Amino acid sequence: MIIRKLFKFENAHIVRGCTTQRCSQNIHGHSYKVEVLLESNYLDAGQMVYDFGLTKLTIKELIDSFDHSITLWSGDDAAYLQAMKTHSARWVELPVSPSAEQFSRVIYLIVERILECTSMQNEEREVKLNSIIVHETDTGYAQGFGEDAHSPLMGEIRLEEIIFSAQVQKEWSDPEIWQKLLKRAKIINPTIV
Repeated sequence: MIIRKLFKFENAHIVRGCTTQRCSQNIHGHSYKVEVLLESNYLDAGQMVYDFGLTKLTIKELIDSFDHSITLWSGDDAAYLQAMKTHSARWVELPVSPSAEQFSRVIYLIVERILECTSMQNEEREVKLNSIIVHETDTGYAQGFGEDAHSPLMGEIRLEEIIFSAQVQKEWSDPEIWQKLLKRAKIINPTIV
C-alpha cells in the first residue's frame, strides 16, 4: 500500500545551463508542492502504513528548510554564491543544480535517511520511501525514485555536501538534527504526537 503526504514551500533559485533564459539567468521563485509517497505491505497498531502525524516531525522540518530560502548550486559562480549568502539568512547549498528533477532526488535522499535512522514505536514494519514528486508549477513536476536518487548518471549527491545556513539550522527543533542524520544516529519516534 502507498500513502502520500503533501508539503509546501516557497523557494528561489537559478537553474544554470537550462534552455529557458528566464530560468537560467535570473533569480526566480516557485510555490513548490512536495509529495512524499511511503509504502509498506504491513499496517501499524493503528492500522496505518505510517501515521501522518509522524511525517510532521523531522521530515516536515527538513523539507521546510527550503521555505523562504534561496537554493544554491555549489558549482555556481563563487561571487554569486557569496552575495546570496551575504544577503539572505535562509539558504541551502546543494552539490547539484536546484531543478525540480534534482530537488526530487535531494529530498528523496533526505527522507530516505530519516526513515533509515528512525526507530519505530507503533509496530510500523518495512516502511519504505516509494518516491518523491516535486511540483515546481501547477503544470509541471518531477518524480524521483530510489534508482534516480542514487544514479551517478544524473550527478552524484552526497548528503555531506548539502549545507543548510545557520539560520535554517537555528529554526529546527533540534539544531543538530542534520549532523545526527549524517552520522546515522537513531531518531526515536514519539509514542504520542
